[in-house]
Amino acid sequence: MQQGSHVRTASGTLGQVDAQQVPRYAGLGTFARLPQRHEVERYDIAVVGVPFDSGVTYRPGARFGPAAIRQASRLLKPYHPALDATPFTAAQVVDAGDIAANPFDISAAVDQIRDGVAALLTEDGHRVVLLGGDHTIALPSLQALHAVHGPLALVHFDAHLDTWDTYFGAPCTHGTPFRRAAEQGLLVKDRSAHVGIRGSLYDRADLLDDAELGFTVVHCRDIDRIGVDGTIERILERVGDHPVYVSIDIDVLDPAFAPGTGTPEIGGMTSRELVAVLRAMRELPIVGADVVEVSPAYDHAEVTAVAAANLAYELITLMAGR
Repeated sequence: MQQGSHVRTASGTLGQVDAQQVPRYAGLGTFARLPQRHEVERYDIAVVGVPFDSGVTYRPGARFGPAAIRQASRLLKPYHPALDATPFTAAQVVDAGDIAANPFDISAAVDQIRDGVAALLTEDGHRVVLLGGDHTIALPSLQALHAVHGPLALVHFDAHLDTWDTYFGAPCTHGTPFRRAAEQGLLVKDRSAHVGIRGSLYDRADLLDDAELGFTVVHCRDIDRIGVDGTIERILERVGDHPVYVSIDIDVLDPAFAPGTGTPEIGGMTSRELVAVLRAMRELPIVGADVVEVSPAYDHAEVTAVAAANLAYELITLMAGR
């Protein structure tokens, strides 16, 4: 059965627009051509854009990330063969539009994003996937989820630690969200991991401060040594059975796989490595996630946007399986 051009699945969820009836390049550009929030009575997972990049410290443009990711997501299909899953049948997934955030006042924007995410968590079991936007948006997302679930474990894929203190005296930027999150008690102490870290630092103290905040680090050089399986083992051992937030800065990928980002670093993960790690997290109780730092002005052939759209699809599949 169909409602409009969206397919009504066997489980009763309203799924994607049928690509065999309406070409993928036609129609509204919701994420994966899924229904909008107002088109369903209830939902399990909400995809929401946060077009905000006032917290960047180098190349701007991530405010255009949500639109680029949605455009690239038109290629996504309903069956996930690697996990033998049909996420849009297992869960009602919707596109909840964008959260408007003040581009001139970071503090005000943080409040608006937190309230916007909280508005999507009104029923037990609601989960969210944020499309950024810069990494500043992870802090208000964690604040909203903490209010529902309490302290969270964090799996953070990134080239950078994002636990610095301030930039030019500003406490909330894309380089500080996880320091603020740790200080505010949003994270379970010693149950969070950075994965894919590489590149130069300001000082060796950056790593020492990060460890003091309760993080462990799986550097890219560790992945060279222990491989994907070893990386997975370290993540699963670290987070335990706590509610998990997954944060993916697209620059965790090598610039060969994600050139369209604000602070690229050579020597990153391949898209295949990252997808393999994510799929092994299938049993984790993931309650929220983000995919951030896609800056389409530096992209070409939608390479970065396609990667981000597929990573969001992987996250939705993991959540739907729970």
